[in-house]
Amino acid sequence: MLQKNGKFFVAGHRGLAGSAICRALRRAGYENLCVRSHAELDLIDQQAVRHFFATEKPDYVVLAAARVGGIHANATYPAQFIYENLQIQNNVIHSAWQNGVQKFLFLGSSCIYPKLCPQPIKEEYLLDGALEPTNDAYALAKIAGIRMCQAYRQQYGFDAISAMPTNLYGTGDNYHPENSHVIPALIRRFHEAKESGQPQVSIWGTGTPQREFLHADDMAEACVFLLENYSDFLHVNVGSQQAMTIRELAGLVARVVGYAGEILADPSRPDGTPCKIMDSGRLFNMGWQPRIGLEEGLRAAYADFQIRQTTTKA
Repeated sequence: MLQKNGKFFVAGHRGLAGSAICRALRRAGYENLCVRSHAELDLIDQQAVRHFFATEKPDYVVLAAARVGGIHANATYPAQFIYENLQIQNNVIHSAWQNGVQKFLFLGSSCIYPKLCPQPIKEEYLLDGALEPTNDAYALAKIAGIRMCQAYRQQYGFDAISAMPTNLYGTGDNYHPENSHVIPALIRRFHEAKESGQPQVSIWGTGTPQREFLHADDMAEACVFLLENYSDFLHVNVGSQQAMTIRELAGLVARVVGYAGEILADPSRPDGTPCKIMDSGRLFNMGWQPRIGLEEGLRAAYADFQIRQTTTKA
């Protein structure tokens, strides 16, 4: 049982996932949040992490900090993705255990699963086949994080659990023109095309891959639910189980943004995994369900994008 006055360290509190988790914790009555910016605490620095945990002594930890990005970023910077994520995980998980953290949540990614996985993807399919080559460095790091949590539970009785969210989007997303994920990339591309009057917009790949998407606030509510209700060895999928093709997604984003031009596929660009839909039945059977529909969530995300664009220009 989590204590309402217990100290929570949310690593990565400024990111899409971490900021959503902070909001969800506060909504659930957990006000004692301990956060640090990258400038204040470099999680790659082992000595700095050790000092932080020895000084602050958090009761609960959520590890949402990671180097993340879309297909382009993963394929371009694989060394950074594997090195930085392994360092962050090793430092935070080990120091949390050393300093008596009562409950630990490791946040992974659906890219941990094999490229040609049976659909929908069950937790048990992990390591059943080859990974998608464009993001295998990131995926391998996340798999190592899952296994590290399991090993520390097995050997030391450390109450560490892992949650594997599907593709996330929402408030505070990264809209970098090259390194963002698919939804923020599409929002930015269609918005700029609308503003400049472009008659056509091309999307990466054939548009045929199938994906599911989950609003970050839904993911965060699921994480709080798991912290309060789950303590076991196996990682848990966190998804919506509502899938669509990238082309269908592009059409929906264009409608939300108000772009009326033509949408073209660019087969010279990589598709990534052909189909990635997670089986979240384990979590659903515990009593949790997502509540934010995709179109509703996209409209909120676009509104957030517009606010941030206005703030940046000002």
